[in-house]
Parts: sequence; structure tokens; C-alpha cells
Amino acid sequence: MTAGILQGKIPAFFSSFSSRKPMTGKDVPMSDTRNDLPLGFSAGTAAAGFKKAGRDDLGLIVSDRPAVLAGLFTTNAFKAAPVQVCQQTLREYGTCRAVLANSGQANACTGDEGLENCLETRRMVAALTGLAPHEIMPMSTGVIGDQLRMDRWREAVPALVESLGSRDAEGFTRAFMTTDAFPKFASITVPLSGGTVRLTGMAKGAGMICPNMATMLAVMLTDAEVDRETWQAMFARAVDRTFNRVSVDGDTSTNDTILGLANGASGIRAEGGDAALLEKGLTDILGRISYMLVKDGEGASKVMHITVSGAASDEDACRIARTVGHSQLVKTAIYGQDANWGRIVAAVGRSGARVDPARVRLVLCGIERFRDGRPVNGNKEAELAELLKATDIPVEIHMGLGDGCYDLRASDLGHEYVSLNADYRS
Repeated sequence: MTAGILQGKIPAFFSSFSSRKPMTGKDVPMSDTRNDLPLGFSAGTAAAGFKKAGRDDLGLIVSDRPAVLAGLFTTNAFKAAPVQVCQQTLREYGTCRAVLANSGQANACTGDEGLENCLETRRMVAALTGLAPHEIMPMSTGVIGDQLRMDRWREAVPALVESLGSRDAEGFTRAFMTTDAFPKFASITVPLSGGTVRLTGMAKGAGMICPNMATMLAVMLTDAEVDRETWQAMFARAVDRTFNRVSVDGDTSTNDTILGLANGASGIRAEGGDAALLEKGLTDILGRISYMLVKDGEGASKVMHITVSGAASDEDACRIARTVGHSQLVKTAIYGQDANWGRIVAAVGRSGARVDPARVRLVLCGIERFRDGRPVNGNKEAELAELLKATDIPVEIHMGLGDGCYDLRASDLGHEYVSLNADYRS
């Protein structure tokens, strides 16, 4: 992206595939603000008391027909039991009927016992719903290393199945929240040549967010009819442009999972040009939700919209953006509203990418601060200090070496992050 963000204003995220503009959640064009699930899907929740009493921590979404399945998962070598089960189901079947999610217990690093417990939770739900166990995709989040509390699962599953019937996305989303400050969900409608289809996305996540193939837990539903290969391909592209370009703290979870279910209940098929429109809508809604993840980062108060252009390659641009976005010195400066541009330049220099210091340009909140190897616009410190009070902070880095570019959204780092994570298990 070239210079042109004026006075710190972030342009709207619009999923033109050639666009590299940063986005804000509030600016994403949404054609439908209701939180209804798409046709053919229903949800239910229950309070099992896995970690805290008096809150729903178990959620279930069921499709009234088989849904084409897409999925992307953590690249962490320590994959949680539900991740392993989902990956195997995706490989062997490619369709599913339900998503079963819990908070309070990650079921990660739990060995054979954890894997068997995960399979048993599917059997519990299958026995009361008439579904086959392999039609149920499990998702878990919580503390690593704890075995599932199977006694509480047995007590809660009947109430969970009994509660099915809601089309409210918010209830399911709240059931798998952990340290999230607010539920993250959104719905849009997409007009296709044969009629209108609905997309609804739900996600949880506030910490341990630095994805590579997915981020935390997320479910994407649509009532469009789409073939398996097309759905998985567009899903992967949309995730790469959105969820894979956010970071809170540089950590990749053992449980990161994002699932996409397309059940065709609308009777409207997405192929050819309609498939492109569906992909655009999918990218829009995932962009909105991934922004929510960064905005709700543990202890975060701001979102940096880092755009790198003119790098020697896209890979170099990615290295630069992630080095800047993960730098604790940069993150704390942004949190403190300190226009310490030197920390950004220093991060660029240690990124491992090809760098010519004489060609680098840095534009912070629309004000150029570094060019030709030296600072510029030193008389605009007061103006920049005011701009840094905003929630969304644009950081433009121009390398002057080629056509490589990349964008990343990253949170700042405040005191509350340490407080939350120093005492997470209590």
C-alpha cells in the first residue's frame, strides 16, 4: 500500500482481493446486522460448571442435513485432542452435521485418555440426537493439561440437547468464551443470482493469538449450496486474508480451529460468479470477526494496522510486519501513546528481511516520520500525540525495494495482559 492514509483515519475493509487497505470492525460493510443463524441450523447451550458456576460453557450447533465441511487448524506440534479428531473427520468424510464446543477445559496434552474422552463426548451427544458420532465436530478451549471432567459432561449433555432450537448466534458464542470481554459474532446476507444466502460467523479469543492456519476457535455457517473443493479453497483463502493476519501476543494455541459448514438449506447454489460473491462475503465477515479478536486482546486498548509495501518479496513483507507487530517495545509505546518511531524502524532492521536503510519510509498515523535514513516532520510531535489517542493506529512501512507487500493487525500491550496471564488458572 502506498501513502495516503490521512490524519490516522482507517479506510473501510472491503474484500476486493487486490485491496491491501487496513480495516476496522465498525467500517466493514454489513448487509444484515441480525444475529440469526442461517437456514437449517439450530443451537443450544448448557452450564456444565467446567470452570465457573452459573454460566453456559457448553454449546452445540446442529444442521438439519449434512453440511459440506471446511477446516483449518493450528500448526502447533502439540495439537489438542479435538483438533486431531476434527482433522481426521475432515480427511475421511468431508461433511458433518454438528459442532460441539466447550470452554474451561482445553483437552490438550492429555494423551490417549484425552483422545478417548473427546470421542466419548461425541458419542454422548450422538446417542441423544440420532447423529452419528463422526458427524459431530468437537472444539475445546481452556487450560492445557487438564483432563475433561467427564462426570460433568454426562450431567450436562441431556440439558444441552434439550436446549436445541435457538437460531441465536450470541448464545453459542458466549458458551465458548474464556477471557473474552465480549462475544464475537456477525451475520450478513449475500445476494446471488438465484436468491439470497446467509453467512454467520462466531469466534472466541483474546489471548494466545498468533495464528498460522487458524486462530483460536471459530465457526462459520452458511445455507448456500457449494461443492466441497470450492468451499475448502475459498475458506482457506478467506482465512489467510483475515484470521491469519492478526496477532495479540505472538503465541499460537494448541487448540486453534476454524470450521466452515455449508448445508445448502437455502437451495441456492454458489458456482462460477456466484462462488466469487460468496467468497467475498465470507472474507468480509471473517475480516470483521478477526478484527474483534485483536480489539479484545487481553489488556489491549488499540489495534495497529501495519501495512508493508515495496519489500523485496511478499515473504519479506510478512517478516517485517510480524516483527513490528510482535515487538514488545513497539506494542508498549503504542499503548503509552508514545510516538517512538525509532522502535518501529529498529524492528524493521532486525526482521531478517532485506533492508536498505536509505530507502525505508515510515508513516505513522498519516504523518511521515522517517525518510532517506533520517527523521522528518519533527515539528508534528504534538499532532501525532493526539492521533495516537485513537483506537485504530495505522503504521505504514515503505521499503523501496520491490513489489512485496503484506498487512497485519496487532494489538498493543498493556498492564492488564500481565495481570490476566500471571493468574490465569485461579
